[in-house]
Amino acid sequence: MDWTHWQRKFETFLQGQMAHDAAHDMAHIHRVVQNARRFAQAEGAALAIVIPAAWLHDCVVVPKDSPQRPYASQMAADTAVAFLRAYDYPGQYLDGIAHAIAAHSFSAGIIPTTIEAKVVQDADRVDALGAIGIARCFALGGMLARPLYTETDPFCVQRLPDDTQSSLDHFYTKLLTLAETMQTESGRREGYGRSQFIRHYLAQLKREIMHE
Repeated sequence: MDWTHWQRKFETFLQGQMAHDAAHDMAHIHRVVQNARRFAQAEGAALAIVIPAAWLHDCVVVPKDSPQRPYASQMAADTAVAFLRAYDYPGQYLDGIAHAIAAHSFSAGIIPTTIEAKVVQDADRVDALGAIGIARCFALGGMLARPLYTETDPFCVQRLPDDTQSSLDHFYTKLLTLAETMQTESGRREGYGRSQFIRHYLAQLKREIMHE
């Protein structure tokens, strides 16, 4: 497969599809593609499915606070397949690509049933962890005009986390749970390391804002 040729097509297509969302921009796509390629090679997944799915997994972006959010990945899968068909991408891979895109989303709750879908899901989720995950979380929170943290109980010690109230709550509602959801050995290894970085960050943040 000539991936340089397809990369140009993917990037041109996505320029007209991507939302103005700092957490789901082209840089995010490039990182997910890199993660997916690396995980696929380690796990023996088919690049002919993994690479297009990684490129196109966010080709339909629905705002995080939209009631349509749980359907975004299926919408992206449908849009991606229509695009690939229009450019005569080999048809035997389209079902696998569609499933990998549909199953990547945390909010959709679709269980990945192929190694390719597992790789794409893990590649996307590790980008929500580590230093880049922290940056993306606060960038998105700023876009949604959410405060950095809830001053009365920043670290959710005596209350249930609610990430509609502050960006820091999102660490507890989602980010710190992601490593446990990784589907591949490659994803688990990467996810664990990045989760540890977040825990170290939270410990430092606690010292700074609570003077401990």
